[in-house]
Order: sequence, then structure tokens, then C-alpha cells
Amino acid sequence: MAVKLKIKKGDSVKIITGDDKGKTGKVLAVYPKTLKVVVEGCKVAKKAIKPSEKNPNGGFVNKEMPMDISNVAKI
Repeated sequence: MAVKLKIKKGDSVKIITGDDKGKTGKVLAVYPKTLKVVVEGCKVAKKAIKPSEKNPNGGFVNKEMPMDISNVAKI
């Protein structure tokens, strides 16, 4: 059954726990099935990418990873 969430895409939120505690940012995506959100500039991970036509050398890219919705508070 779907859960009604109070946080939506585009909302401003503050991180209340974890490594990025105290940071604020905009919600980029919400995943209601797993109860996770992606916040701009928070929980950034380096991801390796293979060479492709778009990026012929491959390399690394910084990407925001999903975090649990209980770790953020709406501003």
C-alpha cells in the first residue's frame, strides 16, 4: 500500500542526521516505495563510469545518492 509522504520533489529540506547533518538542499527525487529521497549536494558518492561515445575516456562522476526520508526535515 502506498504511503502518503510529507516531502515532495522541489521542497527545501534540512539534513538532521548523518555525515551531512546541518546542510540544507532541494529535493531532487522521492522514492515512496523505499521511503528514500535524493537531496541536492548531500550524500555525494564517486561513481566509476565506463568509456562511451558521450564520455570516451570514462572516469569518475560525483552523484547524489538516496537517503532515508527520516533523516531529513522540511523547512
